[in-house]
Amino acid sequence: MSIIPSMLPDFRVRQRDYLLEISRALTQELDLEKLLARILRISIEMLAGQAGLIALKLPDGWKVAAAHGIAPAFLSYLTPLLAEEKVRELDVRELNRMLKEMTYTASRGILNGTGLPLAAHNQVIGVIFIFRNYPDLFTPNDRVLLQSFADQAAIAVFNAQLYGQVTYEKKRLDALLDSAADGILILDSGMTIERCNSAFGRLFGTAPDEIAGKPHDAIIRWKKEPHGKTLEESIQNGWPLSPNATLYVEGDLERPLPPPLPVGITYAPLLSDEGKLRNVLVAIRDITHFRTADEIKATFISIVSHELRTPVALIKGYASTLRRADAKWDKRTINDSLGVIEEEADRLSKMIDDLLDASRLQAGGLSLNHADVALPSLASRVSERFSSQSPKHRIVTDFPEKFPVILGDENRLEQVLSNLVSNALKYAPEGEIKISGSVVPEQVIICVSDEGPGIDAKDLPHIFDRFYRSNNAVKQTKGAGLGLYLARAIVEAHNGRIWAEGRDGSKDRSKPEAGARICFSLPR
Repeated sequence: MSIIPSMLPDFRVRQRDYLLEISRALTQELDLEKLLARILRISIEMLAGQAGLIALKLPDGWKVAAAHGIAPAFLSYLTPLLAEEKVRELDVRELNRMLKEMTYTASRGILNGTGLPLAAHNQVIGVIFIFRNYPDLFTPNDRVLLQSFADQAAIAVFNAQLYGQVTYEKKRLDALLDSAADGILILDSGMTIERCNSAFGRLFGTAPDEIAGKPHDAIIRWKKEPHGKTLEESIQNGWPLSPNATLYVEGDLERPLPPPLPVGITYAPLLSDEGKLRNVLVAIRDITHFRTADEIKATFISIVSHELRTPVALIKGYASTLRRADAKWDKRTINDSLGVIEEEADRLSKMIDDLLDASRLQAGGLSLNHADVALPSLASRVSERFSSQSPKHRIVTDFPEKFPVILGDENRLEQVLSNLVSNALKYAPEGEIKISGSVVPEQVIICVSDEGPGIDAKDLPHIFDRFYRSNNAVKQTKGAGLGLYLARAIVEAHNGRIWAEGRDGSKDRSKPEAGARICFSLPR
């Protein structure tokens, strides 16, 4: 009499233990890799198998997620096979049939295989395939038990996958928060800070861990009345259920260490499906550079309007005077008047050129036309041109013999020297102005020095800033504050650098008689 193979008799006694173990796995084990290994071990023991694997169905196809007792050669063959395009769309039955045929062929008829589909929430998520040496003939009771086991295992795997996805999303959120350039706070419904990213910790000057857990109004405190309604004022007016859910407020944020920080803060509510407030997302942006840009804009308008008005007024005044029908001017008066008109027109033209150059810099830099440049000849040409403009100054050049020829834009470098000499003429009432050169192993250094009062210590860090003019400069001289800014841009475009120092090289601005000395270096 033939005996129908079924599950091992002693298993019937222990079936509840198996189901209990998988139930424990369902509630206790959320590490997917460990869970799959545990389920596979139980499955091999239940089905009296010699080896097994668990394949999961992922968005891009089937993948072996766990294996036990399988020869590496067979596994290395099976893994890329499951990834093939034609295999990706196989359902569980087709996959089982394919694995059985492969097992039977590879073992020359010694091994058989049986598969248990893993389905959770009406969705096939994988298959358990066990290799053994007898057919998969089961009694109805065996099948009920196996299906119960597979269902429990599928739920455990589904939960572990879901936990892994949640963990991944949390890590990704943490990475996004910590990599954000702006400060970010997450408030709970009671306006207490749940999360604080690293950027806000740096802006505020306190570790994020010390900020989390504190009330919003203990951290966001304004030095003076901000622009826009604060969070507390908006909540009193019905926020976030008001029509405009997003808030924006701008002002000076108080910090543990001064000075206050100019910030713009955006508040966005996160509501539940029932319309209740769950969280508030707070984005804090440092707007210091925006304020600086506004200040520069205001300075630009003020300076340019003033500097343009003066030559225009002179040109108009002299032209109107010459056109008077009731007066007859001698030739000398006419020539002097035309000279003033020409000089002021040149001033206007240079200012417009400087403004255009500054605009080009803002738009992406200056273009250079490189060629060989003999700096001693260039300095002599600049010296001759300016010598005729001021009889109170003596402009000299001092370069060593065989000064190296460099590669650069001759017109732009002449603009640099002209700006430096022009500055020296403005700020030194009289005396010598020297254009000197020296040579070091990898660079040449050009300096323009004068015998004037020098540069005040408080102005020294800013003299190369756009539109910057010291208080004395505003009172004593004309200009838009672009000469040194453009000089620095041109030198840096040549891969050089520019700086100011005392005439003795000490950078000591405390001695009024030290004069001003501005130098720049260029690569040889």
